[in-house]
Amino acid sequence: MPTPNPQPTFVLVRPQMGENIGASARAMWNFGLDRMRIIDPRDGWPNQKAVAMASGAGRLLDEAQLFATTADAISDCTFVYATTARPRDLTKPVFSPEEAMSDCAARIASGEKTAVLFGPERAGMENDDISRANAIISVPVNPDFPSLNLAQCVLLTAYEFRRQGEIATPTTAAASHDMAAQVEIEKLAAHYEDRLHEAGFFFPDHKAANMKLNLRNLWSRMPLTRADVQMLHGVMRQMVRWRNRAD
Repeated sequence: MPTPNPQPTFVLVRPQMGENIGASARAMWNFGLDRMRIIDPRDGWPNQKAVAMASGAGRLLDEAQLFATTADAISDCTFVYATTARPRDLTKPVFSPEEAMSDCAARIASGEKTAVLFGPERAGMENDDISRANAIISVPVNPDFPSLNLAQCVLLTAYEFRRQGEIATPTTAAASHDMAAQVEIEKLAAHYEDRLHEAGFFFPDHKAANMKLNLRNLWSRMPLTRADVQMLHGVMRQMVRWRNRAD
């Protein structure tokens, strides 16, 4: 039976082997977690090798949600963690697995919806994926051999979340924080990017992609409420109106 406690969603980003997806499902269910999302699996979906490896956790695979992009997979979440061996030159809060899952449990208790991103087995996540996360989980591994198997990373994170114990039921007062979902942050980022592009901000052209990545990373570091997002949309709209009148 599914666990009655609120929990984070575990998101596998472009996993390569069905066996690793199945082993990840088994690791999650070892600690009572059952919310899995899968982004663009290399070997297609459904995958019989994943089913065979999952053993008694096959139900997680039956209920796993499939997405085409990272942005789609986390669109309904208010706070997202990315597991990576290094920050990849993006400025973000960096947690150990224990610190991250303690923070995650507190956010869930206050009414937020959280997710943890796990990258592909070989190269890990790309900066475009990581830029959409609000914080990084960095495991203190051997620097000469930093790569963790996907299922190992899932197991470690699930264990640390389980250690947090019982999670308080969200209260009406806590829900008043009304944090913005990732889809709302995505629309805000696109709004600013479009208007800044029209204003010639992304110059010179060869630096534009990195400037856009840094801007998106900036949005992900801000703990924005829905009211904040609406206000920032309004700020940009008013600036455009003022500019048009000035012309």
